[in-house]
Amino acid sequence: MNDAIRHSGVAALLLASAAAITPSCLPAQDAPAGPRADSTRQAQRLDTDGNHPAARAIFQRLIETAPDPAATAAARRRMAISYGFEGNCARTVEYEEMVIGYWVTREAAEPQNAFYQEGEMANEAARICIDAGDLDTAERMYRRGTELGLREPDSKTHPKSLWDFRLAHALARLAARRGNVAEARHQVDAARKILAADSAMAGPQARFLPYLVGYVALYTDDLKTAESALRKATELNQNDPYMQALLAMTYERLGQKDQATALYRKAYDMATGHNPPSAFTRPFARRKLGAP
Repeated sequence: MNDAIRHSGVAALLLASAAAITPSCLPAQDAPAGPRADSTRQAQRLDTDGNHPAARAIFQRLIETAPDPAATAAARRRMAISYGFEGNCARTVEYEEMVIGYWVTREAAEPQNAFYQEGEMANEAARICIDAGDLDTAERMYRRGTELGLREPDSKTHPKSLWDFRLAHALARLAARRGNVAEARHQVDAARKILAADSAMAGPQARFLPYLVGYVALYTDDLKTAESALRKATELNQNDPYMQALLAMTYERLGQKDQATALYRKAYDMATGHNPPSAFTRPFARRKLGAP
């Protein structure tokens, strides 16, 4: 098979949307037909159902039987997300680093894509880690993602402002989780200024600012601001179960149990993807709803 054709397939599989703060795996239903795709879909369903050992057994077979390095990398990325469903930051990082290693081998052939993918994979691991509460590892991987992404040669397909915005967004959330209100607000302001300075980049990215404002407000006990910002975030990002879960958390802390429960149910039902938002939301909402 022609090398460029073979690798274009995995590029399509692994390429996360440049419009997203955190990368997402391609939905299972969009995978090509065939036994490997069927196995991938089966394993992803097992993860969303909470049967992670069975899911990882399938992913391991896919890794061991991969026909080429590109397919190996794709299966390893799925394995990383599977560990994310259990909040296992260390194993997620381990497998995402393997995927980064694959993209290192593609730097000469597709430089405008390979460095971006390396940054995406580091950020994906970081997202799992911050949700798992391993803030130091999350910060290390977010910074690593920015460093890798910025190595993309000129002319850049993905501008520096995108990586700057993503890092400010991440550092604000990390500061909020650490209880550093002043730093969190400083980074929110930095993210806002980066958006204002690059209207082209801001077009697809601006919808993530209310999510950031709401996240910081929630974790710094400004629940009124959190409710307002997260309501806007869920309107702008209607397919994101994680933002629904954050709004549910806000209502729970406000003592509005019925609204919180309804949103936890909505978040759980929406969290059917095999990506970081679902990896946190599905098991978290399941526990909040008292499901086994």
